[in-house]
Amino acid sequence: VYLLLVIVWLGVFALHTAEGSVASQSMRKLSCVNLSTQKVDIRSIVNYEKQKVPVEAVMFITANGIRICVHPEQKWVQSAMKRIDRRRTTRRR
Repeated sequence: VYLLLVIVWLGVFALHTAEGSVASQSMRKLSCVNLSTQKVDIRSIVNYEKQKVPVEAVMFITANGIRICVHPEQKWVQSAMKRIDRRRTTRRR
């Protein structure tokens, strides 16, 4: 009987631990839900991330760590991403 209780307890503990680690991983990654319509000063952007879910977006990250979500099809967004990509390639050389 005790052995059965120990096995059940270990199973519950393992399941709870696995669920906790998955939930904490998904919470770490920020995602865009609402998109800003305002143009951001390209010079203040240091990085970007593309996103497909829950909405297609580009998340710009400024030098101050502020994250701004915008629609990826806008011309200024495309220009900003190209500028950041150029900066990345010149730094690697």
